[in-house]
Amino acid sequence: MNTKAKSTERFPMVDPAFLQSMEWRCIGPHRGGRVVAVAGDPWDSNVFYFGACGGGVWKTADAGVYWENVSDGFFTTGPVGAIAVSESDTNVIYVGTGESCPRPDVSHGDGVYKTTDGGKTWTHLGLAETRHIARIRIHPKNPDVVYVAAQGHLFGPNPERGVYRSTNGGQTWEHVLFKSEKAGAVDISMDPNNPRILYAAIFQFLREPWDEVSGGPDSGLYKSTDGGDTWTNLSNHPDLPQGIKGRIGVAVSPVKSGRVWALIEAEDGALFRTEDHGETWEQVTNKRDLRRSASSYHHVIADTQDVDTLYVLSYDFWKSTDGGRTFEILPMLHGDHHDLWIDPRNSNRMIEGNDGGATVTLNGGDSWSSIYNQPTGTFFHVTTDNQFPYRVYGTPQDNSAISTPSRSYEGSIPWKDSYTVGSAESGHIVVRPDDPNIVVAGAIGSSPGGGGNLLRYDHRTNQAQLITVWPEDQYGSPVKDVKYRFAFTYPVSRSPHDPDIIYVAANIVFRSLNEGMSWEAISPDLTRADTSKMMRISGGPITTGGLSSQYSSLIFAFVESPHEAGVFWAGTDDSQIHLSRDHGKTWDDVSPSGLPRWTCISIIEPSPYDPATAYVAAHRYKMDDHRPFLFKTTDYGETWKEITEGIPGDDFLRVIRSDQVRPGLLYAGSEKTVYVSFDDGSSWQSLQRNLPAVAVHDLVVKDNDLVAGTHGRAFWILDDLTPLHQITEQVARASSYLFKPGPTYRLLRPRRPSRARPGKNYERASGDVVTFYETRTADGEVRRTYLNAGTNPPDGVVVTYYLANEPDGEVSLTFLDPRGEMIKTFSSSAPTATGSRITAKIGTNRFVWDMRYPGARAIQQAAGLTELESPSPIAPVAPPGTYQVRLSVEGQVQAQTFEIRKDPRLSATQEDLDEQFALHIRIRDKFSETNDFISRIGRLRAQAKDWQNRVHGIPGASDVTEAVEKLEQKLVPIEGALVRIIGPNPMNLPPKGLNVRLAALTSVLVSADSLPTRQSYDVFNDLSARIDEQVGKLPQIIETDVADITRLVTRMNMPVIGE
Repeated sequence: MNTKAKSTERFPMVDPAFLQSMEWRCIGPHRGGRVVAVAGDPWDSNVFYFGACGGGVWKTADAGVYWENVSDGFFTTGPVGAIAVSESDTNVIYVGTGESCPRPDVSHGDGVYKTTDGGKTWTHLGLAETRHIARIRIHPKNPDVVYVAAQGHLFGPNPERGVYRSTNGGQTWEHVLFKSEKAGAVDISMDPNNPRILYAAIFQFLREPWDEVSGGPDSGLYKSTDGGDTWTNLSNHPDLPQGIKGRIGVAVSPVKSGRVWALIEAEDGALFRTEDHGETWEQVTNKRDLRRSASSYHHVIADTQDVDTLYVLSYDFWKSTDGGRTFEILPMLHGDHHDLWIDPRNSNRMIEGNDGGATVTLNGGDSWSSIYNQPTGTFFHVTTDNQFPYRVYGTPQDNSAISTPSRSYEGSIPWKDSYTVGSAESGHIVVRPDDPNIVVAGAIGSSPGGGGNLLRYDHRTNQAQLITVWPEDQYGSPVKDVKYRFAFTYPVSRSPHDPDIIYVAANIVFRSLNEGMSWEAISPDLTRADTSKMMRISGGPITTGGLSSQYSSLIFAFVESPHEAGVFWAGTDDSQIHLSRDHGKTWDDVSPSGLPRWTCISIIEPSPYDPATAYVAAHRYKMDDHRPFLFKTTDYGETWKEITEGIPGDDFLRVIRSDQVRPGLLYAGSEKTVYVSFDDGSSWQSLQRNLPAVAVHDLVVKDNDLVAGTHGRAFWILDDLTPLHQITEQVARASSYLFKPGPTYRLLRPRRPSRARPGKNYERASGDVVTFYETRTADGEVRRTYLNAGTNPPDGVVVTYYLANEPDGEVSLTFLDPRGEMIKTFSSSAPTATGSRITAKIGTNRFVWDMRYPGARAIQQAAGLTELESPSPIAPVAPPGTYQVRLSVEGQVQAQTFEIRKDPRLSATQEDLDEQFALHIRIRDKFSETNDFISRIGRLRAQAKDWQNRVHGIPGASDVTEAVEKLEQKLVPIEGALVRIIGPNPMNLPPKGLNVRLAALTSVLVSADSLPTRQSYDVFNDLSARIDEQVGKLPQIIETDVADITRLVTRMNMPVIGE
């Protein structure tokens, strides 16, 4: 009874202006992900570039100490497969998108991009249908002559493959080498001494959901001697392997023309070398380790200075110094190596790309720059825990699972605040809800113990126990002989009703009631179990793999209903969806009818509002079908409705999630975009905002945030979903609207420098150093960009307001305390002493109130007097409570209440924090009074001095001078007791004044959110009494000394002294 019906309902989408104030932030971790494309500036020794497999182009100007992305805002896809810097004009850089080391998580690109200003701006040059570009070579004398090795589609045939050439800087392209729709170019090497000589490797490759075919009759090695006009097939040379070939890596020696190396995947494959441009070849080594997993490696790079030095990149980083006859492994920061660029003039200067990031050496490999400064992790799945602040967990390709905080006490989120949670890399990851120390995650490929590896990590002991369902090492077995077929990213979950229950899924579902110490099957095989796709070991026809990443007919998605214990949804990679409503005793096939074969059910999301409703995200990109698939059922799968309206037809999806506050508010992640639906999936629109072009493999709605696990740019969080919850048709029609702010937790203020200088700045984070710089937006807002740390959420109450039109008058926000008394007002006019300027743009505007009351009044320094020390004590922070914000637009006022909540980790009570605030206000007010008094003394002294100067030379002036000096003798000690006078010698300063000591007390008071100490009251009372003592001396001085001066100047017909 399954029917699939395309939705014909139409709902108006939300005006994007309502979303414009929302911002994503990257929390890190700053640990590199896979890199297969690197390059350096041949003239500037500090400048290098790398292309992240999912995260765009990055540039360093300090030899890898720091990296910044330079492609954001220009590229529409994230994966980079090739990058080349012109030797004759280093401002010219070409980038080929879509990686060509086809791992299971490979992502496609959209052609070639070019910059002519060193990465500041980029232009798309076409070749979008090539999808996967392996190499780019530029003529050493002419930056307009460029060659592109295009592998083409990895999951199906297409004609846009082979070698392309442009002679006009990419304005037009010639398809100069094409073998077939099944085989594309994966390498191209140019003789720098004669750029007309080119060698190109053609690779026949196909990846399917159930297999990888690496090699075929169309693979081969080609040579051109006329710049690509014509090509000679060298594949069947009698000195080279005969028969079917696979991937070939080729490298021309820049030192010795005619010397070329070719690493060939074949039955009798080996590393070959020619000394005569390919006329004859010799096998220099058949070392097998150089050719492991050939489809993803087989990279050969010749040294630019030494004729016999050669590098081969594979699982290990191999170096030969005898022309390729023998090799040694060089120690590196990470494994799985994919690209190496060597400076053409200084071969000690290199950049290397591996599965852990990009790393630079300036000394020939004796030392390498860090890979812990690149937020390019490629995450498969993401989850959160229930700590406060919550932490984010994920499993990244070719690295260990990791936990990163959503915010930090530091001013940023430094690397030190993250920690690994076992070696898991591949699967789903779950945290025990009542004990965040316990993490369970899939670990295929990153741990011993056989197929379906599963880790249980305990952070208290840092031990990771393998709790694999069937811990038999079946690597290399035909799929049909494997006991259970686990996906590389197989489902792992805990029951939302009982945290002691763990579920995992292979081709059947398993349940454990004892933390993985034993398992029971609770389903039959829920897949189509197509044995025709399981008869042989995956890989071949040359190199076999037997990896679980090539298993098929397996469960890819599994979830238990949050409403009903024992109600399970399971989706497979071969188009099946099953439902059990009796704890797994029976299962019903509820697959949408007409769903194409080999549609992978990626995520099943039960509605948090209705037990019969569920959403499904699916994809078929492994069948070379990029259509998006989203479905919804409201009757336990009896019927399904497709819900993809508004999503481009070539943007396939991996995940769909439901909001936890507003029914019908949905989020979806694709290979390029995050989408939002306000009408339960009937229509979709982009929620990308400032999120880079990157594949989003998973999303989690946590509290009031949307957390994204990206495959190439680490973790990102969209803070404060409040505006999405409150947008209605009535709001959309309003001329202005003030959204109700969400609850804000008052946390101890992060430590950060008070002032930033131009360029790089540094802040010390306990045990770490964070680097940042600041810029100012067109609205005047100061933005801090961190180079090696994640970004914290806005530090204060986030207020969002909407303006349909640009107002003629002032727009203001006023904050009121729980008693309704005004705290502060912020205006769209020029900044004043009352606060910062707010924006008044059409659409939504966002303002972050830092929760601080007005600070103390400063000393008004009198002209002509010695400089006084004038500290700025910390302003009081609002205690927890219910506050109000008012929006005023052209005289129309709207108001909303909001909560400031205390940090739930605190032991301090509300009364404690109220008392702390009250003392802070008393200190602030006393400090203001003291400064006012100091200012008053300064005015008296300045005016007395002024009149002393003005009566100079007039009869009676000596009496005035004597009276002023007498006044000075009395005022200066009072002033000196209250404030320190800054003399000419900074090493010989008088004791601190009472105002400084009072200001310093605020730092003691706010060192923690706590009841003030008794001694803080004692010091405040003592300082207040000493200040009052000095203040009490002034009335007598005014009655006597000031009065004397007044009488004297009056006799001389001068105006009297005023205060």
